[in-house]
Amino acid sequence: MAAKEEKEIGTQLNLALEEVGEIKPWFSKEFKAWIFSNALYPVEYTGDTEEEVIQNYPLYLKEFIKHRLQNRLSPMMENKTKGHGGKRQGSGRPKGSKEEKTRVYLPNDIAMWINQPGTITHIRQLIEAYRPL
Repeated sequence: MAAKEEKEIGTQLNLALEEVGEIKPWFSKEFKAWIFSNALYPVEYTGDTEEEVIQNYPLYLKEFIKHRLQNRLSPMMENKTKGHGGKRQGSGRPKGSKEEKTRVYLPNDIAMWINQPGTITHIRQLIEAYRPL
């Protein structure tokens, strides 16, 4: 492995450990083992003692980061969902705050002229000036 790649992995590992914070394993009565995982990374370590988990979790996190940097993760590992599972009351842009628009097809030279900054303002002024009373 190149020194540059190893340095990048080390940098990313330090950032990840800062995000994870203190490693506090919990004891699972079901599995009779100490476990630590964090919602930010899909890495989990299970061990016989609390100290073992604290010592080895960063090693597993480092392997995950290495695989991520080498693009060797399955798409399901990196899959992120968007949104909050549905529309929330009061979310989004207020009704009526958006101008109504209509699509119009124009010759390219006219469309390029209209797209110039300030042209639409001038067109509105012309329309107001020539609008019948």
